[in-house]
Amino acid sequence: MYRTHTCGELRSEHIGQAITLAGWVQKTRDLGGMTFVDLRDRYGITQVVFNMDEDSALCEQARKAGREFVLQVTGEVIERSSKNPNMPTGDIEIKATDLVVLNASKTPPFTIENDTDGGEDLRMTYRYLDLRRQEVRDNIMLRHRVGAATRTYLNSQGFLDIETPFLIKSTPEGARDFVVPSRMNEGQFYALPQSPQTFKQLLMVSGFDKYYQITRCFRDEDLRADRQPEFTQIDCEMAFVEQEDILNTFEGLIRHLFQVEKGIDLPKFERMQFDDAMRLYGSDKPDIRFGMPFSELTDLVQGKGFVVFDSVEAIIGINAKGCADYTRKQLDGLTDWVKRPQIGMKGLVYVKCNADGSFKSSVDKFYSQDDLKAWAERFGAQPGDLILVLAGDLHKTRKALGELRLEMGERLGLRDKGTYKCLWVMDFPLLEWDEDTERYHAMHHPFTSPKPEDLDKIDTAPGEVKANAYDMVINGVEVGGGSIRIHDRGLQSRMFDLLGFSKEEAQAQFGFLMGAFEYGAPPHGGIAFGFDRLCSLFGGADSIRDFIAFPKNNSGRDVMLDAPAPVDEAQLKELAIQLR
Repeated sequence: MYRTHTCGELRSEHIGQAITLAGWVQKTRDLGGMTFVDLRDRYGITQVVFNMDEDSALCEQARKAGREFVLQVTGEVIERSSKNPNMPTGDIEIKATDLVVLNASKTPPFTIENDTDGGEDLRMTYRYLDLRRQEVRDNIMLRHRVGAATRTYLNSQGFLDIETPFLIKSTPEGARDFVVPSRMNEGQFYALPQSPQTFKQLLMVSGFDKYYQITRCFRDEDLRADRQPEFTQIDCEMAFVEQEDILNTFEGLIRHLFQVEKGIDLPKFERMQFDDAMRLYGSDKPDIRFGMPFSELTDLVQGKGFVVFDSVEAIIGINAKGCADYTRKQLDGLTDWVKRPQIGMKGLVYVKCNADGSFKSSVDKFYSQDDLKAWAERFGAQPGDLILVLAGDLHKTRKALGELRLEMGERLGLRDKGTYKCLWVMDFPLLEWDEDTERYHAMHHPFTSPKPEDLDKIDTAPGEVKANAYDMVINGVEVGGGSIRIHDRGLQSRMFDLLGFSKEEAQAQFGFLMGAFEYGAPPHGGIAFGFDRLCSLFGGADSIRDFIAFPKNNSGRDVMLDAPAPVDEAQLKELAIQLR
């Protein structure tokens, strides 16, 4: 037996016991007559002491053990003379009687500590070493706990965990597919699934009325901190349900996860219409940890001779409470911030609500004190507040102001990661018009059902049809989304027509699903959660990479494996692939 205990479990009650530990050397300290070794495994760190006077050969052996050597230590648990209250094992140490070097180690390329000296690229190249760090290991353990708690909840609700295929058919909607050539079917390709969407709908047709799967999905898209080419989602579907059933069931899941992982009892989730989210926050995933909603000024400010306002579609602003003392330098900094290419605005107008009831603005030349007072009333601004206004195209201005609102929330300390505000955003548009292709695209996916009350608009006013769809947003992050699905072949066919599919294309791509709808498809709906995003939210991190054991970098590369990589000419020949 390599060990009787782990390096994280020994306490004062074990004093006097003979034990054996195995693990990696975190560090050694040579104090002449004594040598101390901190031995680490995934459970913790235990200090081992070697006494030169009692066993000089053993002490010399310990001195030669470098960082990350794998050791087996036998000894007696004794009380630590200099206790360390910051370590769970800080009241004891091991008085060593035997030492076995199980494996030596090269000097690692960076220190295996939370405050490591290794940059991100280096740590990703040696990810197997980075995973030894407590900080990273804690993230992976958090991921395990969240997964286990998810299964516990869904199992208790009668859901079945059912696997679906990874080698499927490519579809034209959504992000780009990763394609896989078939050796046995020359010139034909599988695709890796962007989600198990059609399979879970088929499972509903099959009579498995509650399905879930914590599954890998694949999208060949541009990457960000919250995206990876392969990611994990909690994929769920239910039959014989309406929207309210879905919302209640999966609000229950998230409340369960917060209780288990964070010890937090969340209140009932707020709900917001998509149109209101865009009007008040410029985003379909608003952060409601703080206020600062939009106020529209267009009707108040146009026709006053200020050409910037008179020539645009929308003038909208926010009230930054208590910020009237912002200096000219700070205001110029905000103006530069909104002019950045990522935001794309031409400038920023401000109004300071002074303590004496007067107003100071960047447009005093065009607007009187009475005008500015009307602005302040529109915003509900009080003395000491700062009004920030952007102007331009409605969609672009809302989006930019939404970013400015988040930036102000960050600067004012209103986006506390220890505070959680959960929200359902509902009633999205079913379709969105694409100017480039001059056709409608599904806002979610082609299988989303329209709201029943909007069915009569599908042929006459498709852009006004609302979807029976919903997103879950936590702290401004979309963690999940879903919809009630179309389960009628006739309605699904009309949807494909709206999306520009010919009858032949619809049959070729989705004939199997349309055929299934002819054999008694029940009403059904579902949702999928970004598992990696949920984990990063629980861990208080912005990047999902920290919660994936072997992530890709921002270019979609695995720098540890050096993948993607060329393949042998013989393999290409077998697949009938010729590179240009």
